[in-house]
Amino acid sequence: TWRMLCFRCHSEERTAAIPPAEADATVYMNFMKSHRCYDAIPTSCKLVIFDTTLQVKKAFFALVANGLRAAPLWDSKLQRFVGMLTITDFINILHCYYKSPMVQMYELESHKIETWRGESVQNIYLQYSSHFLISISPEASLFDAIYSLLRHKIHRLPVIDPESGNVLHILTHKRILKFLHIFGKKIRQPAFVRRQIQELGIGTFRDIATVQQTASVYDALSIFVERRVSALPVVDQQGKTLKYTPRAVCFRLQNLAAQKTYNNLDMTMQEALRRRSCYVEGVIKCYPDETLETIIDRIVQAEVHRLVLVDRADVVKGIISLSDLLQAMVLTPAGIDALLS
Repeated sequence: TWRMLCFRCHSEERTAAIPPAEADATVYMNFMKSHRCYDAIPTSCKLVIFDTTLQVKKAFFALVANGLRAAPLWDSKLQRFVGMLTITDFINILHCYYKSPMVQMYELESHKIETWRGESVQNIYLQYSSHFLISISPEASLFDAIYSLLRHKIHRLPVIDPESGNVLHILTHKRILKFLHIFGKKIRQPAFVRRQIQELGIGTFRDIATVQQTASVYDALSIFVERRVSALPVVDQQGKTLKYTPRAVCFRLQNLAAQKTYNNLDMTMQEALRRRSCYVEGVIKCYPDETLETIIDRIVQAEVHRLVLVDRADVVKGIISLSDLLQAMVLTPAGIDALLS
């Protein structure tokens, strides 16, 4: 079964005392070290938990219905949380078992979560997934949370109460940066935030993964799996951006689950995007000559995980992700480099 839990967290002081004003490059690092993971948990939040005996298909339908991209996994036999199920898992399943529109994917219809994630499965498709749950205590610092997210190359970090063993929240890069954006205004901003993003070199600028609008959805899945990227700009033949395509390319909207669109992955990206009755997110762009401060404001306000860096002709030149920003703003000043490589 799956269950949905709602938590309300109260404290007389939601944020720790703001450190003295600093102008050097370590200001954000010190801010993160002086705040706990608990401080970043919203006053109320929704959390879905799956039992590992639940069918994979039903689990993904539940994710879609609740507008979520991941859920902790509970093993009733072991009586503990054992991992996370994400939209990425669904992409890997489809990529592994899809043959053609004429062949139904019975594996998706019948298998349970524990079957897919079990260590006994040969040639397991989850080749990049860990078989243990990476989590953090609510009393740990946000600096530790950022380090854990980037070191393990994960996008979601469960905050688990060490006494009760309950999951309180799923901490993400987006939540941490938003917390900094709101409460960090009480501290003096370092000078480097007013420098241009091209000067700072924050982001990925070589061998950018994109997908042509004429490519099939299966081709897009192949790029996600083989390149291990979390987003694909859909481009025309000139490399100009058309749509912003998150990792959940066709799998996070209700019409996919209801209409079983995943049974025909031979359709083109252009056709797949056109068929979606729900809102399709446009490209959230930035330019090389914009400042880091502008980039941070835009990515927080748009509530996205990355910006597509383009030139003035809209040709894709790079990707700036939340991981890139947190690495440059928090970990690099602490002398911790290359976690994203």
